[in-house]
Amino acid sequence: MRLSESQLREFDEQGYLFLPECFDDEEIAVLREEADAIYRQTRPEVWRESSGAPRTAFAAHTYSEPFRLLGAHPRLIEPVEQLFGEQLYMHQYKINAKAAFDGEVWQWHQDYGTWARDDGMPEPRAMNISVFLDEVLPINGPLMLIPGSHKQGVLAAAHDTSTTSYPLWTLDHATVAKLAEAHPIVAPTGKPGGVLMFHGNLVHGSAGNITPYGRKIVYLTLNAVSNYIRTPTRKDWIAHTDFTPITPVDDDALRAYARARRRIAA
Repeated sequence: MRLSESQLREFDEQGYLFLPECFDDEEIAVLREEADAIYRQTRPEVWRESSGAPRTAFAAHTYSEPFRLLGAHPRLIEPVEQLFGEQLYMHQYKINAKAAFDGEVWQWHQDYGTWARDDGMPEPRAMNISVFLDEVLPINGPLMLIPGSHKQGVLAAAHDTSTTSYPLWTLDHATVAKLAEAHPIVAPTGKPGGVLMFHGNLVHGSAGNITPYGRKIVYLTLNAVSNYIRTPTRKDWIAHTDFTPITPVDDDALRAYARARRRIAA
């Protein structure tokens, strides 16, 4: 899947691109079922909220076949290769949940700020590309973005280790208010199967979820191979040190897996 010239311009100007209905119901169903099974596991890669509800599951592509297939899917890999002009490796992979009633905040931040400070990533040539597994609504903690904020470079941040179970390099209120004054906040929403891609320096965050409607989003952080991390400080299942270029799978790989699993179950 290649981006059009107008999509490339939009990404350059806004710092993000939303592609609705990128994956179909059959593909999403097998991923949603697998995500729920992973959240029930007790393993170090699965982090939880203070309530015990799932918050994120790291590195699912290393222990789950459907998420391995998603992590090498051409609908996700090809647009980023097009933007960067080179092959990619997986810097980080996570399935983030906003559990019904108990999903906590993700504070305002830039992802590249963390990748640079904690992992030694030389340049913001890594891309977050996310897949909606559930419907993302205006009310259930959607990701909020400040369009154009990626053009501000790396902003000053403080290391917040106490607000939630996940430490994060966060921006102060004055910085966020100034950015939002110039570029009003947006929150892309949509049905399962939508794909959101955004620049590593785009300022973003999400509010808590106090509704009965949980939502799960898969995040792939695809890094240009030449931009591999130099000084990793985090566990390998959080910031990967396998810099092998990703070889895309067939476009039909997830559907084929889902059909094979149904045959075995029958």
